[in-house]
Amino acid sequence: MNITLTVNGKTSTIDVDADTPLLWILREHMGLTGTKYGCGIGECGSCTIHMNGEPVKSCDRAVGKSLNADIVTIEGLGANGLHPVQQAFIDDNTSQCGWCIPGQIMAAASLLATNPEPTDRDIDLAMKDQLCRCGAYARIRSAIHRAANA
Repeated sequence: MNITLTVNGKTSTIDVDADTPLLWILREHMGLTGTKYGCGIGECGSCTIHMNGEPVKSCDRAVGKSLNADIVTIEGLGANGLHPVQQAFIDDNTSQCGWCIPGQIMAAASLLATNPEPTDRDIDLAMKDQLCRCGAYARIRSAIHRAANA
């Protein structure tokens, strides 16, 4: 089936089964490997992208359910260089192993788009579905506050 997607502002048509997880389309067909595979069942959040401005876990989202959506991956987040959340994660040396960081950044950017001055509780609630195997939650929260203040 020919499926047309708009990802990071570019429209592409690919021939794939409509039930294929969006994550695999992004990584394998479009070469956007910043979005990570973690669990494959939408539980860990490492595959988080933005779809129409909302955070979505791409590993359990069928590409056929992504038509007519504006999709943004970690590669497209900063239109003119690094997004403030990306820069804050670098400045705060947030990453340990780094596997979850793209999903963490995408979820944090979504939070700040709707709540530019989040409290610790706001951050914890918005990030509750983003798992970090290394336990860098305090550094992640600190980076989100840094981005909010940028």
